[in-house]
Amino acid sequence: MYLNVSKDLPLQRLLVEWDVGKSAHDAELSMSFEIQVSRTEENTIVWTEFHNVTLDKSRKPLHWKWDSDLPLECMSHSVRIRSKAEASKIWSQWSLWETVLGLDTSNNSGPQIFPDEKVVEEGFDITLCCIGRKGQIIKEFFSLPAVHNFNRTDTQIGLLTVKNVAHQEGHHITVYCRESCKEDECYSRAVFFVGKPPDIPNDFSCQTQDMKTIICTWSRGGDTYLYGRHSTKYTLFEEFSQSLVPCTVSCSEQCSCSWDINQQRVYNITLTAENPLGKKTATDVFDATHRIYPFAPFQLWEECTDTEIALYWKHRNKGIELFCQTEVLHPDGKAELHNSSGTELQYSSIALGGLQPYTEYTVRVRCGAAKHFWRWSEWSEARTIRTEEATPSGKLDIWREITPVLGGRNVTLFWKLPPSFRANGRSISYEITWETVEEESKPERISISSVYNSTRISIDNHPYKISVVAKNNVNYSLPSVMIIPGATGTEKELGVSNLKEDQVNGTDDGIFISWEPRNTYDSYIIDWCNFPELQPCDLQWKRFGPHTSSALISSASFVPGVRYNFHIYGSVANTVFLLEKKTGYLKELPLPFDPSVEIVHLTFHAVTLSWDSYHTNASQPSFVGGYHVYVSPVQEDCNLKESKKHVLPDGSVLCKYTIENPEEKRYTVKHLMPNTKYKLVVKAYTGGGETPIVNFIYIETPFNSNMLYLLVLLVIVPLVVAALCQWKMKWVKECCCPVIPSPNRSKVLSFKDLTIGSEKVLKINDCMPDALAVDNKPEAQKLHLWRQMSSTPTEEKIDVHNSSWTYPNQNEERDFTSTPKPMTHTWFENFAYSSHIAVETDPYQNPEMLETSKPQLSAALYQPQYYFDILNEGTGSSPRETAGRKTSLRYVSQTDVHCSWRRL
Repeated sequence: MYLNVSKDLPLQRLLVEWDVGKSAHDAELSMSFEIQVSRTEENTIVWTEFHNVTLDKSRKPLHWKWDSDLPLECMSHSVRIRSKAEASKIWSQWSLWETVLGLDTSNNSGPQIFPDEKVVEEGFDITLCCIGRKGQIIKEFFSLPAVHNFNRTDTQIGLLTVKNVAHQEGHHITVYCRESCKEDECYSRAVFFVGKPPDIPNDFSCQTQDMKTIICTWSRGGDTYLYGRHSTKYTLFEEFSQSLVPCTVSCSEQCSCSWDINQQRVYNITLTAENPLGKKTATDVFDATHRIYPFAPFQLWEECTDTEIALYWKHRNKGIELFCQTEVLHPDGKAELHNSSGTELQYSSIALGGLQPYTEYTVRVRCGAAKHFWRWSEWSEARTIRTEEATPSGKLDIWREITPVLGGRNVTLFWKLPPSFRANGRSISYEITWETVEEESKPERISISSVYNSTRISIDNHPYKISVVAKNNVNYSLPSVMIIPGATGTEKELGVSNLKEDQVNGTDDGIFISWEPRNTYDSYIIDWCNFPELQPCDLQWKRFGPHTSSALISSASFVPGVRYNFHIYGSVANTVFLLEKKTGYLKELPLPFDPSVEIVHLTFHAVTLSWDSYHTNASQPSFVGGYHVYVSPVQEDCNLKESKKHVLPDGSVLCKYTIENPEEKRYTVKHLMPNTKYKLVVKAYTGGGETPIVNFIYIETPFNSNMLYLLVLLVIVPLVVAALCQWKMKWVKECCCPVIPSPNRSKVLSFKDLTIGSEKVLKINDCMPDALAVDNKPEAQKLHLWRQMSSTPTEEKIDVHNSSWTYPNQNEERDFTSTPKPMTHTWFENFAYSSHIAVETDPYQNPEMLETSKPQLSAALYQPQYYFDILNEGTGSSPRETAGRKTSLRYVSQTDVHCSWRRL
């Protein structure tokens, strides 16, 4: 067994050849070989591969190749091999390493980089090496422009690996290498190119124009980024003749290659596109007689009338029957195609009819082979042709505006060219004729230049017939006729104020108009002004058929906020009658200002507002649909009855009232709070909405006097009554529930002299009582009579005889509060007891006593000794009687008895 290893440096490939013994070939064994590749300097195995082969008796050597990713110049590579029969599991011994040496740099003048000027496919990796001179190491190894790479330096062989290479703006990437020294010979550089393999040629086809020369064309495809000697090369090979096609390839937008036809008619052409990264092919098989692509026609000329053109042209394809196509381009941009049979003559022709007079048409021609049609030729040069003049076709669309003047009327006539009208001539003018209807008279006539579309004539009050025609160099058009009624009829027609003016709505595309159809009219006309605020207003009109009852009027002149007025006429027998009036906006806008509001009447719970009406003329930018009244307290949000809430952008809430009648100019806001500040505003709402609420008017409701009265009745009066009751509480308590004084509590009884046994005793002469009660005895009578005589003139007489009260006996004196028994008794009043306050009336007095009692008693002086002296001296009683009287006396305090219902 022998082993031989060689290298192919341009391809960077190791070529391995070996053989086995004669017996293995004779036995035709199926064998397996294991091949290993190592880099000698690194002493590493970089590749292992198994190669299976079945031997034959030809005894041919076996071959294997390996492409190295590292340039073979950089390092020495060694190969070894071993084998075994496929049926066996035992491998033979490894062969000896067969080494292929790298580049010997001992005699180099500087470092060397491998590979140099290599072409790399975009997206792949490349490894470069820099081999230093003997005794030198590589210090730097890098690329410009900088790309993602990995390098190894500080050895005699430097490595640089660039990953995923990409096309750069320049045509190549430069690699630099430097040894450890700094002299010029220590540096080296190399370049490599990044590109793409060629695409498959697109649209590859071959054809002939004259059966003398074949031309093949194709598209190059995408850019390969490779130029110069690395650019894509194209070759054509004819398979039937097994020969290269003798043509020179030229490429611009398309590539082409042509050669002369010989006796061969059928071809099989293979196109090959090749560059250093690969090659692609395309094939075309064809019969030259089926690939005729004629030359473009040339030298076009014509003969024409007003409606027809006879077109002629020449061609270069002698002896080839052609089929031609003519394109006629109309003024509106519409194109018509007309086909014509071919001829073998040097020229062809076609008749083009159905054309309009005095109209420009653009024509051009192309042709193809009548037999075995392949494709059309290129278009000939275009030619513009105008047909001859003819009589104007159609009638003018006319309209009028009538203005009464003294002694007659001014009629302004307008006309325009409808779509059906054609001037059919080079120059055109207009002729207006008018004459009376009822009497025979000579018609009056004027001519107007084509630059005008209106004129004014004056007529009297008789009915008139007016006609307008268009005229060119050939003849007149059909007349357009209009009847102007007499003055009476005109005045009736002009009485437009008798018709109600209806409002119409605008849309995004125009203003929608509808009307009630009538069977008596053969058409309808609507007129309006594009600029109603200007004079002249640019009067416009539009006609509609007898079965139309609505229309969308649109104009580029329509703008939002401008009111447009429309008149609808019915036409019959060239006479028009006004039927309806409409008015509206393309789009309504908010009114620019608020109405002027006046406060008419203000109460504590309501306010009446009044405002001025808006002008209803055309200057307003919208129709008033009604009014909104907004109300709110100044300091808080509004919440009034019968209102809706309206939220402002700042979040505050207003009450909103809606007035749907635009004629209403007065409104009363109710349910207000008295003594409260309010802000109000009135806004007119329209189809365009409202302007933002900014300016308010402010009011303050007056104080509610009825509430004051109610407050007095419900609050103040009860408070006064309560205060009086509180003030009289003591008096009421004393009258109704008096406090019974106890003698034991008296300070007088605190003296020891007044104590007898266990009880305190108050003697009559020890204190001055306020009243004394005496049994009905003569002493009492005498005492009473003395009191009457000794009373001052201002004192009231108190009748003690009428007193019918008696005190309980001695056994009952501790139960003094019990109900007294009526008895006759006498009592004496001590006026000094209440000398500093009003004297209370004894509750036990009879009615006469109450009537005779007076407040002057409280003014009596305190003279107790005077009373008691009389009592003691004026009585003729014996000591026993006196003692009896003393024991029968009882102390009666004025505060001890029940008081009467009033004070003295």
